[in-house]
Amino acid sequence: MNRLTNKRILLGVTGGIAAYKSADLVRRLQDDGADVRVVMTESAQEFITPLTLQALSNHPVHLDLLDTETESVMGHIELARWADVVLIAPATADFMARLTGGHGDDLLTTICLAAECGVMVAPAMNQAMWAKQSTQQNTLLLKQRGIALLEPDVGLQACGETGAGRLMDVADIVTAVASLFKSTSLAGRHVVVTAGPTQEAIDPVRFISNHSSGKQGYALALAAIEAGARVTLISGPTNVAAPDRATVVNVRSADEMLEAVMSSVSDADIFIGVAAVADFRPASVETQKIKKSGGSVMTLSLVQNPDILKTVANLESRPFTVGFAAETENLMEYARTKLTAKNLDMIIANNIADTSIGFNSDHNETTVIIRTITEQGTRITEAHQPKMSKENLSRKLIELIAEQLAEA
Repeated sequence: MNRLTNKRILLGVTGGIAAYKSADLVRRLQDDGADVRVVMTESAQEFITPLTLQALSNHPVHLDLLDTETESVMGHIELARWADVVLIAPATADFMARLTGGHGDDLLTTICLAAECGVMVAPAMNQAMWAKQSTQQNTLLLKQRGIALLEPDVGLQACGETGAGRLMDVADIVTAVASLFKSTSLAGRHVVVTAGPTQEAIDPVRFISNHSSGKQGYALALAAIEAGARVTLISGPTNVAAPDRATVVNVRSADEMLEAVMSSVSDADIFIGVAAVADFRPASVETQKIKKSGGSVMTLSLVQNPDILKTVANLESRPFTVGFAAETENLMEYARTKLTAKNLDMIIANNIADTSIGFNSDHNETTVIIRTITEQGTRITEAHQPKMSKENLSRKLIELIAEQLAEA
């Protein structure tokens, strides 16, 4: 399997002779399954044309911070949200200095400031420039701030000198990018995730359901796999491609989902209930299609569906149990109540009234509420997660869950 399948790589190219290698880098990243978009600084365009990188990436190359056309489609904030990782290769000494200083005076530095995802820097410069104390201090500061720095290779340089400063080999850069998505934080753990809506039959052609797309649940399943877990994904009807290496159980109704969950959860370490399970179902299902009658009103008698999340959370030997609170009003109040009433360890609150982060959006903005029981009593902590892609959010949520398990 390609190591970067479904990953979004934002490649930043700065102005050094090694910029010509960015063409090969784009292709190698794509060969490994990545979707690549390119941002170029003004000086980078002196070494390689945007047209070249546009043709290779199959996307327009982003050049200007204050491009009104770009801002109307995908500005620096949207580019930062889109990316799973921002990779600057090659990175000049000047760019590293400006990144260290927190500058935001061009498109690429602004994206780095706005990025919630990982940032990787692959320096390329003359060996004397790389050895300078100021460059080494900037390198140390970037590392301390959590930026992955890909050390340059040693060898013959374009200037004719030999030493450290050559851009890391392209194949090694691709491997380093792929390693960013690998984690062992859930190695050996079994994670059960529910996703998507349920459909509650009225008759053979009609059902009650909701607008859940399944995107967040599937993204969490993928993030758990990346973290080394064995994942069982129990899904209602969706149009989302299931992640490789997950055991997928397809269900339709809430009763079917409950049965599948109870069959899978006995050896689970973590249960994440993301599915938007219908609260009610028809009391009886007609065996034939209901025909129109003389009246204009049809009355349905509904009964409550099983509460899958609460059932799992109250098992005698229960897994670490995570729920979602998708609300249109009083978000935090309802989420805190649900956390306690259902005996959850963690709940993720999100406002589905905001269509930019609702059921069918590719982004989400949440607040994570964690309940920890100690000898001194129950401790509630909250952590806001700003708007980002559901893939990036899922990785952050998985790491938060892993941290809680490690502390237990």
